[in-house]
Amino acid sequence: MRMRGGGVPASDGQPPGEGSASDGQPPAGDLGSDGQPPAGDPASGGRPPSKGSASGGRPPAGEPPARPSLPASGWLRGAAALLAGALPALAFPAPSLWWLAYVALVPWLLLIRSAATARRAALDGWIGGIGFVIAVHHWLVPSLHVFIVLLAALLGLLWAPWGVLAGRLLGGAPSPLRAAAAVVAVPSGWLVIELVRSWEGLGGPWGLLGASQWEVGPALRVASVGGVWLVSLLVVAVNTALVLAATARASARTTAGVLLVVCVLAVTGAWAWAPQPAAGTARIAVVQPGVIAGPDSVERRLARGEELTRTVAGRDVDLVVWGESSIGAGAWQAPETARRLAALSRETGADLLVNVDARQTDGSGRSGIFKSAVLVGPDGPTGDRYDKMRLVPFGEYVPARSLLGWATSVGKAAGEDRLRGDRQVVMALPDSDRQLRIGPLVCFESAFPDMSRRLTRDGARILVAQSATSTFQQSWAPAQHASLGALRAAENGRPMVHATLTGISAVYGPRGERIGQPLGTDESAAAVYDVPLTRGTTLYTRFGDWAVYGALAALAALCAAEGVRALRRRPAPGSPGRSARTAHGSPERPGR
Repeated sequence: MRMRGGGVPASDGQPPGEGSASDGQPPAGDLGSDGQPPAGDPASGGRPPSKGSASGGRPPAGEPPARPSLPASGWLRGAAALLAGALPALAFPAPSLWWLAYVALVPWLLLIRSAATARRAALDGWIGGIGFVIAVHHWLVPSLHVFIVLLAALLGLLWAPWGVLAGRLLGGAPSPLRAAAAVVAVPSGWLVIELVRSWEGLGGPWGLLGASQWEVGPALRVASVGGVWLVSLLVVAVNTALVLAATARASARTTAGVLLVVCVLAVTGAWAWAPQPAAGTARIAVVQPGVIAGPDSVERRLARGEELTRTVAGRDVDLVVWGESSIGAGAWQAPETARRLAALSRETGADLLVNVDARQTDGSGRSGIFKSAVLVGPDGPTGDRYDKMRLVPFGEYVPARSLLGWATSVGKAAGEDRLRGDRQVVMALPDSDRQLRIGPLVCFESAFPDMSRRLTRDGARILVAQSATSTFQQSWAPAQHASLGALRAAENGRPMVHATLTGISAVYGPRGERIGQPLGTDESAAAVYDVPLTRGTTLYTRFGDWAVYGALAALAALCAAEGVRALRRRPAPGSPGRSARTAHGSPERPGR
């Protein structure tokens, strides 16, 4: 039997969509470019049609053409997705291959676009997400052990919808309109993932793709306009445009290229325009005692901190900053400690910002273990105290301890939950001629863009982060943590001092530029930095996370467009679609 005419028309009476003759593909039943029936056409005596295919393995009209499966084996494809997802981790410290971020997603996106089904694309996204989470947080393995695999599997699910989105927009032969949508929507989808996993309960905003650009001047200027979020958007947009340039038709490649040029112009505009007015300098000393462990470590650390602090006397220092947990429970509870610190303040002529990890009572009467930044002057503690608000999951508290308390027996999870502070605090240095105001952060709070922005809006002229990364001393964690200071400084146009117990301690200027030399993980030292000050505010400080809202709006617009398209395809009630021709008859003459 022979079918009359061309391919089977769509049952809803609509013209064929992408992947049909209008896309430059021969319709089912037509001859190929060599004049022979296409492979898989029953009339050609070739292979039988694929399962679920309309004719010879070609998708029905209105669907994208079938995509090649790379690689064929499910296990090999899963391994490829895992490795592709892990690749971007090399853009972060310690490797710091920042340029890799602009191409690191290309293998992953190519794999996703080759998925034959939306389910396969979602699976590629999920497995790649697992690889990304494990690679970026691999230094947590000694603390979490096998629990990190479960955590990665749960967080990796965030990339499953992104896989479907990327497969839908990049697969087949995208039209110029679909290519433009891909360059906007794929980065927006990635940004939503970063937004969700930035919630403290899911681990916080560690490993945001834009943070890999912490030492790239133009990227830091972009951060001053839209925060690290805007940098992430641009990095993913470049990766998406490169995939389209390698796989799409000429018209779609042109569209992707134009949008890429727009991105470059946006970066150039941010570089030239973002305001950063200067307003003098402040002299800040950072004290890093180094690794001190074993018996009496709390007292020996305090003694080493005092010894190093005395070395900055006579150097006209405005503030001396100690690292996180620089004063432990035993030392803080001893009345002599406050007198020793006050004597240090008088000797150096500067206030001290120390950090206490001990059982205390806060202003509202709560008693428990707090991690607190405490300002000490010549007369002792000034009363200015900031209690850490955002705690490290499992390290400082166990989420849903009644269910997950078993984690304390598997890894190094907190045996007792720390208590949280309830507000951010800006501290004034009363003995400073310039009445300097500092905004303290503790540990991984420097990873949260909103906290630094709030301190800046409340009047902080210097951002100070106190940290202790001794648990992860030989890993990438100290370098990654120190690098976050550059982003926070650039976002808000405020210098950032990152002081640690064991390294890496670093100071950044208001453009995110490094000031002086950092103190590495093998150093026990004190260093003095001349820190430039500013008075103006950046666009990010003024307008906040507008890039995130723009990404959400773009995805909402895409969903609305898809909904309208689906409604237009649906037949009107009571109006059956056009009948398909059969071998025995036609709509006009059935049965023949």
